[in-house]
Amino acid sequence: MFNLFKKKSPKDILEAKYKKLLEEAFKLSTSNRRESDEKYAEADALLKEIEKL
Repeated sequence: MFNLFKKKSPKDILEAKYKKLLEEAFKLSTSNRRESDEKYAEADALLKEIEKL
């Protein structure tokens, strides 16, 4: 409740995007392998950016 006005750090925002990309890639892995691989590549690039922070 008191966390309502607290801003997220850039690292938290990137981690949320990373998690979302991995979930999308997993869902796509059953239907479209190429798009799934692209999502995994985006997630990997994002992970490297998170590690820099």
